[in-house]
Amino acid sequence: MSTHFAADTATLTGRSMRHIFRSPDTIITTAVTPIALMLLFVYVFGGALQQSTGTENYVNYLLPGILLIAIASGIAYTAFRLFTDMQSGIFERFHSMPIARSSVLWAHVLTSLTANAITLAIIFGVGFLMGFRTGASVGAWLAVIGILMLFTLALTWLAIIAGLNAKTVDGASAFSYPLIFLPFISSAFVPTDTMPAPVQWFADNQPVTSIVNTIQALFAEQPVGNDIWIALAWCVGILVVAYVFAIISYRKKVS
Repeated sequence: MSTHFAADTATLTGRSMRHIFRSPDTIITTAVTPIALMLLFVYVFGGALQQSTGTENYVNYLLPGILLIAIASGIAYTAFRLFTDMQSGIFERFHSMPIARSSVLWAHVLTSLTANAITLAIIFGVGFLMGFRTGASVGAWLAVIGILMLFTLALTWLAIIAGLNAKTVDGASAFSYPLIFLPFISSAFVPTDTMPAPVQWFADNQPVTSIVNTIQALFAEQPVGNDIWIALAWCVGILVVAYVFAIISYRKKVS
């Protein structure tokens, strides 16, 4: 059964990836806005913001938050692709075939992880061109990649819920807008202690701040403290809850 599931998932993932590679504007569009924000904040606001961060290179401080914005933007396309498949009737066609039913969802999940990984690689490349530098070890880099992929996976399952339950194509992707704005009310652009007390409380107690702090510390070769455990708890918690609700929604759709 596991071999059957793996083969079906691989086939359907290949189908989704072919659509992306034939129309790469999805990845380009996902990468353009975060890169534009990075250029804006580094070259226009960077001089002023650098003083509040206490760093010599503002792009080093900024990059983790930009990466999370890119992920939040990218998973909107996952919801869009899933909604499109449902409206086109392809789901019913797949379910009439002798394939593992869960492979249909997992193909969209793996496509999301792959497409977002490509987008993040592009943004990392632009970051290096803009002066991003780190002496992080291989282990630290693997930890950063792991956290980014776990965050992507958690948000992807939220996108699955949206794609399954949306009534319109706009509704399928609109859920990502609050997620895109979360980094702006976090430590992604400036330290939270520069914010008014109510805003600081919210920023300190939402998931993006702990994730950003962890990645910043890993790249700066500094102790991560409790931030890494808080970040992992947020990511795993969101992932588990989203997965459960996504599966429940999926079973209602196919029953």
